[in-house]
Amino acid sequence: MSVAGAPQVRMDLSAASQGFRMPAEWDPLACVWLVRPHNEETWPGCLPQAQAEWDAWRRAMEPVVRVRTTDELGIPTNDSWIRDFGPVFVRDAAGRVAAHSFTFNGWGGKYEVRSLDDAVPDRLAPTLDMPLWRHDFVLEGGSIDSNGHGSLLTTRQCLENANRNPEAGGVGIERMLCEALGVTNLIWLPGGIEGDDTDGHVDDLARFVRRDMVAAVRAPAGHPDHDMLEANWKALRAARDERGQPLELVELPCPEPRHHAFPADRFGPGGTRMVPASHANFLFANGHVFVPAFGGPSDEIACRRLEQASGCRAIPVMARWLVVGLGSLHCLSCQQPAAGA
Repeated sequence: MSVAGAPQVRMDLSAASQGFRMPAEWDPLACVWLVRPHNEETWPGCLPQAQAEWDAWRRAMEPVVRVRTTDELGIPTNDSWIRDFGPVFVRDAAGRVAAHSFTFNGWGGKYEVRSLDDAVPDRLAPTLDMPLWRHDFVLEGGSIDSNGHGSLLTTRQCLENANRNPEAGGVGIERMLCEALGVTNLIWLPGGIEGDDTDGHVDDLARFVRRDMVAAVRAPAGHPDHDMLEANWKALRAARDERGQPLELVELPCPEPRHHAFPADRFGPGGTRMVPASHANFLFANGHVFVPAFGGPSDEIACRRLEQASGCRAIPVMARWLVVGLGSLHCLSCQQPAAGA
């Protein structure tokens, strides 16, 4: 185990797995880490609107949980998706909190090298006073979701993609997740939704809301995401938790398809494209669940179902401009669990 502030080396996974497990997001939080939208290429022509939505979200969270930003520590970033490049926190039975620093390669090398983003866990470490393990393995936080008891949701489209860890293979990927995150049970879904540039992150698709319950998005026939979301639903119905028990499923509605006219830029030609609006991109925080809203009838339905399923108070957060960046609340946040039993 390497300690923040001390010389750190890349550790064998067996040394990093001693009793630590990725907790559930609804467990008590010490804080939520955010990065305010600042990259104009990510929000072309609408950065001020995205910032206004982010500011409103932060204000809504502050009475519930401590909100911290990389800016307050003078840590620069290429972009704001701290879910994917920030630390992945774990906790042991004694309540000690530690973190993993996985490699971030810009969602499979789709964009320029994002060395500032990739360095964030190491820059945060000296301020957190907790163990930190570094890995060559490519992993984004939005690609995994934990029930806190050893079950993990993910997608084959992302984790088995050749642009992430081509040498690892399925067995190597499972070994990494099990040993680093204290996982005993992996639930694999086929893939993701239209407009998502992450190759199918699970936090737009299906999320644990209790140990044995998953909220998953479904779309009506004719919707661009219908077939993939039905394949995911079928996989969830066949899945079992870490005790071998079937999962209880809660259906989340799919928002009306949203599109944005993107200008041509250095990453590709412009054009009107669908953006990945999803009510599954919610964030739990200390008895509350912050739900991305898009101004349609599905907003109220999603909030009501998540509140009933989780027992947490649902708070809608408008994300019509945030999602132009191809993500929303969960993608833009990184929760740090509270220490203590």
